Amino acid sequence: VLDDPDLKDIDPTVLKHCHAAAATCILEAGKHKADISAISTCLEDCKLDKERIEIFCTEYQKNKDALEILLGSIGRSPLHITDVSWRLEYQIKNNQLHKTYQPSYLVTLNVENSDSGSHPDVSFSCTMEQLQDLVGKLKDAAKSLERATQM
Repeated sequence: VLDDPDLKDIDPTVLKHCHAAAATCILEAGKHKADISAISTCLEDCKLDKERIEIFCTEYQKNKDALEILLGSIGRSPLHITDVSWRLEYQIKNNQLHKTYQPSYLVTLNVENSDSGSHPDVSFSCTMEQLQDLVGKLKDAAKSLERATQM
């Protein structure tokens, strides 16, 4: 979009904000299964002219089915961690056969989604420092949640 010659005089930051706003409008309309009259009213409230509203609604209507399928594949709720397992991996040599002696942790998160049940596990490798940082952030999140529920 930034390379389009018609848009070269527009500040790239403004252009990115406009793109994000349009994407948000399209996603929210698809999420709420909004009809054309509701979208038109919303865009009129945003002071768009009639011609642009008609173009937007025509394009939205053409792509509405594909958008709903895409949104349906994403799901409605975040993944829920049900279990975690880990193991220590010790790398003795690298690809060039140099001795490295680097320990790392292989962590596997068992996750599920309330919308569609089970999902593939999430696995990652990290160093001890990265794992300690993750544990610290999880403890901070737990404390924040505990404080929020006490209010």
